[in-house]
Amino acid sequence: MRRVEISKGKLLIIGFGPGNFEHITKRAREAIQESDVIVGYKTYVDLIQDLLTDQEIVRTGMTEEVSRAQEAVRLAELGKKVAVISSGDAGVYGMAGLVYEVLIEQGWRPEGGVEVEVIPGISAINSCASLLGAPVMHDACTISLSDHLTPWETIVKRIEAAAQADFVIALYNPRSGRRTRQIVETQKILLKYRSPDTPVGLVKSAYRDRQHVVLTTLDQMLEHDIGMLTTVIIGNMSTFFYEGLMITPRGYQRKYTLDQAVQELKPHQRLQVEAEPWSLNAIEQNAENQAKESSTKLVHPAELAQEALGLLKAKGMVETSVMTDLPTRPPVSIFEVAVSPGVANKKITPDQLALIADMAGEKGEIEYTPHHQFILRVPTDEPKQIVDRLTEAGLLLSSIGDVVQLKACDFCHGDKGEAIPTAEEIHRRLDGLHVPKELKIGFNGCAMACYGAVTEEIGIVHRRGTYDLFLGGKKMGRNAHVAQRVAEGMTADEVIEAVEKVVQIYAEQAHPNERFNKFFKRVKEVAGFQYQEEKKPVIPELACGD
Repeated sequence: MRRVEISKGKLLIIGFGPGNFEHITKRAREAIQESDVIVGYKTYVDLIQDLLTDQEIVRTGMTEEVSRAQEAVRLAELGKKVAVISSGDAGVYGMAGLVYEVLIEQGWRPEGGVEVEVIPGISAINSCASLLGAPVMHDACTISLSDHLTPWETIVKRIEAAAQADFVIALYNPRSGRRTRQIVETQKILLKYRSPDTPVGLVKSAYRDRQHVVLTTLDQMLEHDIGMLTTVIIGNMSTFFYEGLMITPRGYQRKYTLDQAVQELKPHQRLQVEAEPWSLNAIEQNAENQAKESSTKLVHPAELAQEALGLLKAKGMVETSVMTDLPTRPPVSIFEVAVSPGVANKKITPDQLALIADMAGEKGEIEYTPHHQFILRVPTDEPKQIVDRLTEAGLLLSSIGDVVQLKACDFCHGDKGEAIPTAEEIHRRLDGLHVPKELKIGFNGCAMACYGAVTEEIGIVHRRGTYDLFLGGKKMGRNAHVAQRVAEGMTADEVIEAVEKVVQIYAEQAHPNERFNKFFKRVKEVAGFQYQEEKKPVIPELACGD
């Protein structure tokens, strides 16, 4: 009987970079196209959709990395070419290590086992640095703030060590919906060793459609939006801002004169102790011969960095003072505002619609939201002109981001408009107020509550001349739930004052990035309103016992 041998498959562990097609390497594109199966997180599969042909696709959600690696190995052992994809570089917080671990658990050996090829990609520290300027020109490190797989005390030690050693630091996974304190604690640690004015770059979705770049400082970085798609790059003692860029000198100005074509120090002199008094050779020579200590004076690297920046400033090459001034021209200047016909009015006229399109122009963007608003994003240095024209046209403008917004029903086109003045007064008092996390106040004009106010984190329902107040709802997610009714039969003045007080307490006392429903559950009482633990349904056993 003839023996049929099953050919071994191949695992292609691919890093496809930030996600933009132009930044995917030639080998990565070829590997994707020659594969029989693509295994990846569903968002990553969507990013490479244009490269796919007829491959079998295995998509999984977040936190399912182990099952992805196991399935990839299983398919490869069946003789298939399997591409396991990661954004950035597959060997930097990607899938390469996990795939190898799964293989090793199964006794895999390179000789005779499935073939494995790891294809490198551009990691976030590199792609984000390119958008900021040159912040990682000197020694740098990456630290993930996710403590799902690494003990927090270990992460703290790494942050402490990197901060003391003056590394440029790239923070991966800085914050998520459930991990809000890690970035706050990291900032506290770094401020023990670095100036509050240390330059910091925040890059969200580098080289993707929603790319956003912010230059800020160590003490102000938490005032900006930081999430799972953000990479935080923190400069060292010599990093500086210049014309909207973040630069970390390598040290060439310490040895050479950068504005002269003819150098006093020749290339062959670079290893001489006199030319490099900071080098290991100089340290050893000083240890051997203390008599020469005065002529070969050792200088702390931080002092050398300050000296180097002083020379740049003296020559007019650096216009801002060291680590004190923010760039005068940020990399991206986008005016972003929510536009609607009004708090209660949901009808927009053709002229108003045309004006919004005119304000967006060819380079702007208009996004319609479920809350009867248009999000207008316009690249401009003169937002006041846009605000004035939209306001003159009778449109209501609201801030977006981590602010308070009132979302109200249309009051049956005004037929049930008794509560409209109350809604407008709450909007006047609170709309645009900065809070730790985006907060929407839902407002319904009658007890039908058809606009879903009771599912918002703060909900108000008008009922027969009085108001019911709801707190702590969660509209989306696997643990979505309605808010708790904490008061009923309130007058207009009472509900306005109560909501304003609740929001002010939340703004002052919540953790950064903590949603109101989590804050209410954590503190148990806000403005006299008590949190009640959710009662889970009790399902009785069936008589048959099944």
